[in-house]
Amino acid sequence: MLFQIDLAGGAPDDVFRGFWLGVEASDDVRRFAEEIVRGVARERRSLDGMVAGSAENWRVERMAVVDRNVLRMAVYEMLFEQDVPAVVAIDEAIEVARKFGGEESGSFVNGVLDSVRRRLERGEIGPVPGGEVGP
Repeated sequence: MLFQIDLAGGAPDDVFRGFWLGVEASDDVRRFAEEIVRGVARERRSLDGMVAGSAENWRVERMAVVDRNVLRMAVYEMLFEQDVPAVVAIDEAIEVARKFGGEESGSFVNGVLDSVRRRLERGEIGPVPGGEVGP
């Protein structure tokens, strides 16, 4: 869904209708996926800033589409899904990147997300009151 929104544009709710056609998924899975997609869409600019600040010599728009969306999703989870430990979000993101990305995607995603995690732990970046994300 994030890949489609990134390439074709559109609102998350419009993408959901087409995505779920013919897909068997529990209501919990659908709700969680849609929550992540809406959150990433809402926070995209801030998430991209965090990714860019953690990816040396890489601009987000120059990253592979799969990689940048996996990174956005994982950073969103680290910031806003308190019941998902950062290491779990990172491990899942690496697996998704390996499965759907290029040959180096897993390593790339791991490096960027580890940098984001360290910056979060040091308090350099993170959510701020009102749901926004800072620097």
